Amino acid sequence: MDVTGVPSKDRPGQERAAGALWQAAPCPVVVADAGGRVLELNEAAARLFPRAEPGASLGAMMPGWLAEAHRTAAASGAEGEPVWGRVGERSFDALPTRTPDGDTAWWLVEDTDRRQAEIALSRERGRTALLADESYAMLSALTVDRCLEVTARLAAEHLADAVVILPAASRQRLPAVFALRGGTVHRRTVPDDSAEVPGLTEALQGFPPTSSRWIDPGGLPSWAVPEEFDGPVGAVVVTPLPGHGIPEGALILLRRGDESGFSRNDEVFARLFAARAGAALSAARAYAERTEVMTILTREMLPPQLHRVHRVDIAGGYRASVRSELIGGDFYDVHPGEDEGAESLVILGDVCGKGLEAAVTTFKIRNMLRALLPVAGDHYRLLSLLNAALLTTESTRFATLVLASAVRDGDRVRLRLTSAGHPPPLIVRSGGVVEEAPTRGSLIGAMTDVHATTVRVDLGPGETCVL
Repeated sequence: MDVTGVPSKDRPGQERAAGALWQAAPCPVVVADAGGRVLELNEAAARLFPRAEPGASLGAMMPGWLAEAHRTAAASGAEGEPVWGRVGERSFDALPTRTPDGDTAWWLVEDTDRRQAEIALSRERGRTALLADESYAMLSALTVDRCLEVTARLAAEHLADAVVILPAASRQRLPAVFALRGGTVHRRTVPDDSAEVPGLTEALQGFPPTSSRWIDPGGLPSWAVPEEFDGPVGAVVVTPLPGHGIPEGALILLRRGDESGFSRNDEVFARLFAARAGAALSAARAYAERTEVMTILTREMLPPQLHRVHRVDIAGGYRASVRSELIGGDFYDVHPGEDEGAESLVILGDVCGKGLEAAVTTFKIRNMLRALLPVAGDHYRLLSLLNAALLTTESTRFATLVLASAVRDGDRVRLRLTSAGHPPPLIVRSGGVVEEAPTRGSLIGAMTDVHATTVRVDLGPGETCVL
C-alpha cells in the first residue's frame, strides 16, 4: 500500500501515478477512471473533499456538477470539457486531462476571488446604469407627484422589498408614498411621528443617515410599513432626500425577515440613489413653482376677451411668435365708459424687449393706466403722467402707445386717437379706402418731455379703425 491508501494491486500504473506531477500540485487534483471510481487525489484535494478516498464513487464523494461532467466525458470517450462549479462557498474551474492509462485527472483551479470581483464589478456597473436611468427618469418627471412615484417604483425594484417616502413638512400628518416590489405605488396620510423611527427625524432635517444596524425592525410603527407588506421586516434603512439647499424628505427602505440585510455597500448606494432623487424632487418643485408663477402671470397679463361695448364693436387678437414667450411687451386693454354716453378707452402698446422683463414693465404700465383713467378725457395729460411715473422706476424700458377714445353717436362712432411713438391707426372706409390717422407722438418712458397730437375721426356704418 502506498501513501494514497489504495492497494498497489488494485491500482494499475502505480509506478507512473506515484511519481505524477499532479501529486505536488498546489491545486486540488482528482483522478478517476471511466467508471467514475476515484483512483487518486492529492493533498490539496483531500483537504477540499475530506470525505473522498480512493476507491470510492466520484458521484458519492464529489459535487454533482463534477461527477456529471466526468460521466459525460466518459460516455463520449473524449477527454472532456472544462467546467465550473461551487464547493461550498468557493468556486472552481475544473480542467480535465487524460492520463496514459485512459483515466481522467480533474485539476480544480479556484477562481472565487475573480468571480466575486466580476460579480461586484457587474453589480457596480448595473448600479451605475441604474443611477443614470434614475436621473433621466426622475428629471423627466416634471411634476412633484410624478417624481415621487418614479422614485418609489425604482427604489422598490432595485433597492428593497418595500419603500416609504416621507416629504419634508411641518404638519401633524404627512402624505406618504408607499411602494412594494412588483406592486403599485399608492399614497396614504400618516401621523407625523417621525421620532418613532430611529434616524427619521434627522433624515427629514437633512442630516446623514443612521446605520441600519442601529434600527430595530421590530420596533417600527405600523404606519411605517405598507399595509400589503407580508412577513416580518428584517432590515431597515433610513436615508435623507437632500434637495437644493433644503431637504426634500426621507426614504425608508424595508427588506423582509427572510431576506439578507443591507450591507454597507447597499447603504452607500441607497444614499447615492437618494441624493439623485432629492435633486430631481427639488428640480420638479422648482419647475412647479415656476409653472405656477407663469400661469398666474399669463392669466393676469394676457389681453382681455373683447366684445361689444356700448353699441361699439371692439375685436382684438393676440398671438405670440414663440410659444415660450407667451407673455411679453405687447398688450391691449379696453376700459368701458360709465354709460353709453361716456367714452370708452382703448389702449394698445408695445414695451421694448421680449420675455419676462418686458412683461413686468407691461404689467406696470397697464396698472398705471388703470389708475389714470380719471384723466382719460385728456390724452396728453394721461401720457405725461404715465411718462413721469415710468421715469421714476428702475426700469430703463420704454414703450409705444396708441390711445383711442370711442363713443357711439347715432349711427356713427366718434374717435379721438393719439399715438405716442406707435404706428398711427388705420381707418378702413366703407368703400375699401385705407386712411392713415394723422397722429404722431414721442415714446413713453424715454424722455422727460412728451409730445403727442390727438386727432378726431368719425366711423360710419361698416367702417373700421385698426390699431
